[in-house]
Amino acid sequence: MTTIWPFVVYGTAVFLLVAAMLGLSYVLGERHKDRARNEPYESGITATGSARLRLSAKFYLVAMFFVIFDLEAVFIVAWAIGLMELGWAGYIEIAIFIGVLLAALVYLWRLGALDWGPQTSRVHDK
Repeated sequence: MTTIWPFVVYGTAVFLLVAAMLGLSYVLGERHKDRARNEPYESGITATGSARLRLSAKFYLVAMFFVIFDLEAVFIVAWAIGLMELGWAGYIEIAIFIGVLLAALVYLWRLGALDWGPQTSRVHDK
């Protein structure tokens, strides 16, 4: 019981601080109902049209590519930090890892997932 009292004091202090912040913001905060209150902010420009736009699925595809290759960079940096301890086994493992990622990138490239331009018909030379 003697080792848990700092945690209880800390938890109580955090709870009281959060409650005080929420209570003060409720009491001191402004309350107004303007016509433009629920409109999206457009950097000072009067909003035109709806804020709900339909985006092409390619935007989400690029976001997924970013996440995948960002995680790849994290794994490679972690490998680079431990390079001396990992030795040749670590080198072979990262080579296989990068090879699989390159194969996936080539596959997506051949599939046309990276094409952003307008669709054109390809003429094959015979």
